[in-house]
Amino acid sequence: MTTRKYSQQARAAAAEETRRKILDAMRDHLRTTPAEALSVERVAQAAGVARSTVYLVFGSKAGLFQALGQDLLERTGFNRIVEAVNLPDARDAVREGLRAAASVYAAERDVSRTIYSMWALEPEEVRGAFEVVERGRIEGQRRLARRLAQEGHLRADLTVEEAVDILWVITSFETFDQLFTGRGLSVEDSSARLIVMAERALWAD
Repeated sequence: MTTRKYSQQARAAAAEETRRKILDAMRDHLRTTPAEALSVERVAQAAGVARSTVYLVFGSKAGLFQALGQDLLERTGFNRIVEAVNLPDARDAVREGLRAAASVYAAERDVSRTIYSMWALEPEEVRGAFEVVERGRIEGQRRLARRLAQEGHLRADLTVEEAVDILWVITSFETFDQLFTGRGLSVEDSSARLIVMAERALWAD
């Protein structure tokens, strides 16, 4: 390995370590102070970097939130939802997708709850995290609704678009958290309730 290539790899590793420290500090900040607006200065201090470094790495506060959203997806195993919704039977896809989503939501529940709550306080900055976390969810639900109809599993009195709206509500973080936190149910029981809701609202007799 040449000295130049080694130096490039070392710089890349150092940059990634800095990026990781900042995201970890941001996640801890959101978890421990959910009622406060995000302070880039405090995140920088916790990460052991200058405030300017945060902006150098992420570009803006909105960019920081967008990166956190992507990081949450990777950390919580979002790929399990993708795998679930590709099952050959649309009903199994809905069931397993809800189980996977419940696990993903619960994995970083406190941070996710704070991000959703901050939407009203800092809509422009937080929008990036929402777009990353929610990206593709509506299209995924539309595809499932169409599959239910095509496979003959959708109730005759429902249109595909109505089914999409029902799935949108049932698969949301807010609906899950009403059961998980609001009712104090386990992840398994929360997903079981959501599956029952989906079956009774959507399934043909």
